[in-house]
Amino acid sequence: MDAARAGDVAGAEPSGIEDAADAAAGDSAEATGSMLRRRASAAWSRARWGRTFQPAALRTAARAAIVMPAVFALADKVIAQPDTSLMAAFGSFALLVLVEFAGPARTRLAAYGGLGLVGAVFVTLGTLCSRDPWLAAGGMATVGFVTLFAGVFSDYLAAGSAGAILTFVLPVTIPAPDSAILDRLEGWGLAVGAAIAAALLLWPNRRREDLRRDAAAALRAVADLVEAKRGDVAVRAQQAQAAVVGLHRRFLGSQHRPAGAARATAALAAFPDELSWLLSFLMPISGRPALAIACAEDEEALTAIGSALRASADRLATRTGEIGLTRLDAARVAVARAVTQRLPGLSAKLDEGALMSSLEEPFRIRVAAYSARQLAVQALLATGGEVTERGGRDPANSAPHPTLERTEQLAVTHARAESVWFQNSVRGAVGLGVAVYIAQRTGLQHGFWVVLGTLSVLRSNALGTGWSIVSALAGTAVGLVAGALLVIGIGTHEAVLWAVLPVAMLLAAYAPRAISFAAGQAAFTVVLLVLFNIVQPVGWRVGIVRIEDVAIGFAVSLGVGLLFWPRGAAARLGRDLAAAYASAVELVIATARELGDGGGTDASSQAEREADAAIDRLDDAFRQYLTERSATGFDVEDVAVLVGGAARMRRAALSLSSLAAMVDSEHRLAGCARNLDRELLALQAWYVTLGYVLANEQAIPPPHLRDRDGHARLLACIRESTRSADPATVKAAAVLVWASQHLDELWRLETYLAEHALA
Repeated sequence: MDAARAGDVAGAEPSGIEDAADAAAGDSAEATGSMLRRRASAAWSRARWGRTFQPAALRTAARAAIVMPAVFALADKVIAQPDTSLMAAFGSFALLVLVEFAGPARTRLAAYGGLGLVGAVFVTLGTLCSRDPWLAAGGMATVGFVTLFAGVFSDYLAAGSAGAILTFVLPVTIPAPDSAILDRLEGWGLAVGAAIAAALLLWPNRRREDLRRDAAAALRAVADLVEAKRGDVAVRAQQAQAAVVGLHRRFLGSQHRPAGAARATAALAAFPDELSWLLSFLMPISGRPALAIACAEDEEALTAIGSALRASADRLATRTGEIGLTRLDAARVAVARAVTQRLPGLSAKLDEGALMSSLEEPFRIRVAAYSARQLAVQALLATGGEVTERGGRDPANSAPHPTLERTEQLAVTHARAESVWFQNSVRGAVGLGVAVYIAQRTGLQHGFWVVLGTLSVLRSNALGTGWSIVSALAGTAVGLVAGALLVIGIGTHEAVLWAVLPVAMLLAAYAPRAISFAAGQAAFTVVLLVLFNIVQPVGWRVGIVRIEDVAIGFAVSLGVGLLFWPRGAAARLGRDLAAAYASAVELVIATARELGDGGGTDASSQAEREADAAIDRLDDAFRQYLTERSATGFDVEDVAVLVGGAARMRRAALSLSSLAAMVDSEHRLAGCARNLDRELLALQAWYVTLGYVLANEQAIPPPHLRDRDGHARLLACIRESTRSADPATVKAAAVLVWASQHLDELWRLETYLAEHALA
């Protein structure tokens, strides 16, 4: 899958909203057809131009083409031990091609060093288990499960899993006495030393720094929109939207997106969705103008928002500097105070429509200030800082040991049969264990190819696995023909084989990311033919062994894929979407009702924990979905929007929770708040239905009908309550108006999600 074209922004697109409203309401079949034709044209354009020159992939491939042959030459010509030579060659291949850590140099050094220690343990265990088929299979299954499942805790562990597994696969499938352990460890040590030097000094990977810089650029673009003069709003809005869309695509296009238990990593991963949510309140969409300044408090809030966004951008770009949250918190409180002062007069002289319009601007400004604060907190945490100024709920910084707590939460969430991580870890462990047992019992020459073949095509979807088999076999056949022609043409000229090896290595590392999986298999087959003809010149016959062994490995992979959860991550994604939307809308209801009766704090806290767990599972299922080769069955941009929709609902619920904190229990307007109940139930019904139809591939529901009678009763109740001009009562009334406007935003979100679900 070409993940570089993945992603979208969950913020509102003006044309998209208008098209979706027409299509979802069924007002115009022509509008629906036009919208779908445009999306089909865009999909064709992405498919046509998705495979382009990739400098990052070329740098990685060139580094492998330089280092791997050099390490292999040192081991083969100087040390002259076959076990050392093979371990050095394949170890450097694993570390330079299968593994790519991102982040600061110190972090990458620690990651490669940790993988080196784990690899040394696996090499030793693999050699000890290699002489007994049952022990080899059991050890492989255990190592495979632990290594694959560990990826849920960190994107670094996920990025290193393939390389770690290879360090067990190679020694366990080539039986050897215990005395070979030192030779193999020597080869692994050579590979680790060379790979660390190359990764840190030769075109180092700066993807994590690039992601921070991209997030900083998006923050500045949104700040420009906040500070834009009225005549510049349209241009600034377009630029901000492009920056946020680009940030989404960069994050989703990463092989291993930032995720896991580490607080800094989780904070960085939050930027695309948080910026999308902020942008949805700033964009001048159809029927709603750009933000306007109604009073001095609004102006100060917008200034504070822009300042906080720019300070957050500077912090991400330089990892230094402070972000003052006190001004932002004070400005948000001042906006609420100004509204409570104006509300009695407005409610007395304005009709329903004019009253809601006059309160729309401060509502959007206050939510923007809340979102800007969340972004500032994430910027501090992403750069190793601490949040010392409090101003609202901040779960990320409240626990004494947040990383430990997060690790425990991830373990509890995914140590169950319905977790896609657990499923894939079990499937991978069983597939690898069975492949090792077959290789051991049949005595196939170069039996580790069975496991390499299994590892290369084992995916979370039986159909995807089948297509991977076709691609891999086709690529292997092409590679065999090309390699055989090379070997026949070269003959026994070892110098020429050495000259061909770097070129073949370059293609093997570059082709899977820039061309196709089959092209990568073809190039890798050529590498193996050249490599083994250098070690032991046997001509093209080694390719026949490759075909035989890998075909058996593919058969094992397909059998395991059919046996365990044959619908894989795509089906799991649908079910997790349903669960995430159901739990997120339940959180919205719990926090909204807390505004009225004030007695639902425990219920909203429980709903928040359940929503967090469901959204975590959804995000992990989406990460797995992006790695599936069958994921190209749907437009990933549409899927990304649907995944982000659940997170947007959670953010709306947390904003509602901050509103509840503004009102004391003695002045809550419970009678007025009950007028929101029917609208809340209608929202719940729609989002639960959306999740159900996504999981079961049924017709997308149109946006729900608004409870206009309840809305009119709410405003009438607010008018009556504000006649007394009691400050506490007026504040409670303003909070209910803002809660109603939050529900309006979630209703608008329905048309946007329906468009992407329909496409």
